[in-house]
Amino acid sequence: MEHKTIAERCEARFIEKKSEFIGYLAPVQTEDEAAAFINEIRAMHRKATHNCYAYILRENSAARHSDDGEPSGTAGVPIYEVLRKEQLCDVACVVTRYFGGIMLGAGGLVRAYTRGAKDAVNAAQIKVMAMAAKLEISVDYALYGRLPQIFAEFGTRIENEDFADMVKITAFVREELCEKLTEKLIDSCNGKITVITAQKQWYDFA
Repeated sequence: MEHKTIAERCEARFIEKKSEFIGYLAPVQTEDEAAAFINEIRAMHRKATHNCYAYILRENSAARHSDDGEPSGTAGVPIYEVLRKEQLCDVACVVTRYFGGIMLGAGGLVRAYTRGAKDAVNAAQIKVMAMAAKLEISVDYALYGRLPQIFAEFGTRIENEDFADMVKITAFVREELCEKLTEKLIDSCNGKITVITAQKQWYDFA
């Protein structure tokens, strides 16, 4: 199933009424990885007032959130809602707060933790992962010009092109489109093309 996640860890920070908020976002695939990330951020910010978090995983459809001492529903849920609305999974987000002496109120806390998570998401490189077929294609130079339009029609990603005695192309296409793409390539080239499905794997179509 196609899903959105992030490429690597990122962070963002801002000041709200003298309180510093730092949002951290990381790719994780298991609850153990999520817990390790959360504990790492806690260890980095032992003197912080709060380290609130949320995570969403594909594994067992797991999702958790914590207010870490903030009033109920003002931190963990807003962080979780940002991840959910962005349709992200296999991610964990921690928003750290250093209290600046000025109370924000429940509404202010919700807005601040929402921003902490959203700023971290905005700093991330989003990946759109789908199960893909890796194709190894060989075609004569005379027919090569017919391929780009077909590739575009099927959302194909070209990984490599080797111009030797023939044009050899390594490409990825969503698994469910593989058969139709192969048929169209063969038909368009009157059979004078070789298309081999090398393997199936997750691929970033972002």
